[in-house]
Amino acid sequence: MDNRKTISRRDFFKRMGAAGIASAGLTACGGEKQQTAGISGAAKDGEMTYRTNHNSDDRVSLLGYGMMRLPMLPNPEGGRDIVNQEAVNELVDYALAHGVNYFDTSPHYGRGQSENATGIALSRHPRNTYYIATKMSTFLEEHGENAYRNSVDMYHKSMELLRTDYLDYYLIHGAGIGGMDVLHRRLLDIGLLDFLRKEREAGRIRNLGWSFHGDVKVFDYLLSIHDEVHWDFVQIQLNYADWRHATGWNTNAEYLYGELSKRNIPVVVMEPLLGGRLSRLPDHLVAGLKQHAPERSTASWAFRFAGTFPNVLTVLSGMTYMEHLQDNVHTYSPLVPCTEEELALLERTATLFLEYPNVPCTACEYCMPCPYGINIPAIFTHYNKCVNEGNVPASSQDENYRKARRAFLVGYDRSVPRLRQANHCIGCNQCVQHCPQSIKIPEELHRIDRFVEQLKQGTLQ
Repeated sequence: MDNRKTISRRDFFKRMGAAGIASAGLTACGGEKQQTAGISGAAKDGEMTYRTNHNSDDRVSLLGYGMMRLPMLPNPEGGRDIVNQEAVNELVDYALAHGVNYFDTSPHYGRGQSENATGIALSRHPRNTYYIATKMSTFLEEHGENAYRNSVDMYHKSMELLRTDYLDYYLIHGAGIGGMDVLHRRLLDIGLLDFLRKEREAGRIRNLGWSFHGDVKVFDYLLSIHDEVHWDFVQIQLNYADWRHATGWNTNAEYLYGELSKRNIPVVVMEPLLGGRLSRLPDHLVAGLKQHAPERSTASWAFRFAGTFPNVLTVLSGMTYMEHLQDNVHTYSPLVPCTEEELALLERTATLFLEYPNVPCTACEYCMPCPYGINIPAIFTHYNKCVNEGNVPASSQDENYRKARRAFLVGYDRSVPRLRQANHCIGCNQCVQHCPQSIKIPEELHRIDRFVEQLKQGTLQ
């Protein structure tokens, strides 16, 4: 790790590209403006914090609901699991009742079931009480040669499933995956961007933007045409680990946020918890956070960090369980921005966290399905969990080797059925082109498989 200097709060915000904290534009539920910790417009105690999209005057809740990781149930007819619609309805009802009004989905979330489940849940409420965001996935090979027609059909199908005749926020999904070649071949050269701009002119798209993953050349290019296209918002991965350190990409969140702020483009934040990894820190890092604020959850630190940035419109969280939703609502009702001391603490936490040999997987499942049935996200999740818990021994001479060996192997078999484990990877690389984190997935699977075999055979040196 390279050396990082702790910076002052003033310098921190200056480097974020903010024009000034006083012009952040946060508004409380009642629209009142008041000063809290240098950021204007914080909500009253117990009220959700809102921010205003200057392009549309939308008052958006700082907490956004990411409808990717929905509660699931076993399919009574067999096959893949199905969405637990009753649980989704309950979560959406609670979110709306507590001020959350931004719901982000995609045709590919929830194993293809998210848009329909989201549409069912939201359509039970007045249309003017929430904002819907969904996406056009232009990076998937399944579009085939007829990419334009299939993508347009995807767009219309989204509105049908979401039970609406307009979309508040529409994104070009995964810009950067596959690089400039995919951007041109599946978006620009076939006229899809022109189609989306016309839909915005017609009012069926209220705000047009894109989500960014990976290749900074694509990011820079799309910003270079901002004066022509006028992007209404951009979605980026932003968390305290990625801010300076870039966990999986060739750039960091500080650069992304700064470039968007220079152009006054509102930012939607994804992966504030880095796929949940920042809510499952090693015990001694959790202890450091608890020492500073015993009453706060580990996850709340990451959400407060993301919300501290004044150009952030909303911070998405994939909340599968009610306790996650309640904790996040509490964190933003209202937001208490990070102090200088806390920012320094999170930077130190990030540096130490990234010294652990985790796989930078966020469990987004874009790599799935594997043609050989491997459950890639589950394998990486189990491995990372064991790293954080100290159950990945370096050698058989480690003091806790026997305990760690048992915990890893037993947990592996419980988490991942044997026919879906890493030893079945043949290195076809089909998954690699879809990974937003640019993980060399087969290499990591083979590394984990070698580790598993050494544990089983007692040959770990």
